[in-house]
Amino acid sequence: MSHMLAYEDFTVGRQFQLGPRRVTTEEIIAFAEEFDPQPFHLDGDSEQARQTGGLIASGWHICGLFMAMACEAFINNSLSDGAPGVEEVRWMKPLRPRDTLSGVVTVGERRVSRSRPSRGFVQFETNLTNQSGETIASLRYPAMVRLRNPENFSDDAAS
Repeated sequence: MSHMLAYEDFTVGRQFQLGPRRVTTEEIIAFAEEFDPQPFHLDGDSEQARQTGGLIASGWHICGLFMAMACEAFINNSLSDGAPGVEEVRWMKPLRPRDTLSGVVTVGERRVSRSRPSRGFVQFETNLTNQSGETIASLRYPAMVRLRNPENFSDDAAS
């Protein structure tokens, strides 16, 4: 991309592809050892892991993988000012060793900030899938993005 993505570039319906990113046993265990040391994230032979069909990645690990893929796909090439939070995270299926995680981020509604008209809020909807196309997780969150030309922008009513 030749220029940084600004609010004006995040049009409703625009999509960004994430990944693919293959997940290893070692990284699942390393993440779990430090951040989520539950047995089914640490040992595929544990009683809890047997109940889930084997070793599975922490949902928080999935969120971290999403963030890395989103930064690579578009965030680090944008005028992003961060996010005020995440509205929803859903983990639907386990992420397992040797799975390949991919995703699609879709721009939903957006609005220019009334109090800071030099930036807007962009609603993002993300769907993460494995190599079989099964949905692993979904996320819904707003992000703050600076306008490229706030003085000449009139597409949205400030709210």
